[in-house]
Amino acid sequence: MLIYMSNSTGQGRSTPLHSVSVAGVVVRDDGRVLVIQRADNGTWEPPGGVLELGESVEDGLRREVLEETGVHVEVDRLTGVYKNMNLGVVALVFRCRPTGGELATSDESRSVDWVAPGEAVERMAEVYSIRLRDALSSGSPAVRAHDGKRMVG
Repeated sequence: MLIYMSNSTGQGRSTPLHSVSVAGVVVRDDGRVLVIQRADNGTWEPPGGVLELGESVEDGLRREVLEETGVHVEVDRLTGVYKNMNLGVVALVFRCRPTGGELATSDESRSVDWVAPGEAVERMAEVYSIRLRDALSSGSPAVRAHDGKRMVG
């Protein structure tokens, strides 16, 4: 469901509001990547979540990764922008490096693990595995759209 702001005259719909989320593809020196199994639906994906109002993108990313995994990170670079066309969620994905902490689950993560990239891709649905592959490539940030399950366009 999209929420719309009224235009300046207060009549009708104009600009839809989008939710902005962040995710971190956290890569150790040995090449293993950090993945979570979500507590709410059991899917595997890179850790992340919705930015809070007044929170910078990097601060929100560090907070989300720490909350879901127990791992502190340093943000390296933006690797992709992904829009869920059905929900209006825009996800910013960054490659990160771990800087400390210990693996721990939370209310949001049923399981947390360091795995080889190929294993992570096998565990994840298409909309999340593409984010991982984009983050591991050395190219420019990807810009992609999906419907919540499959890539579109």
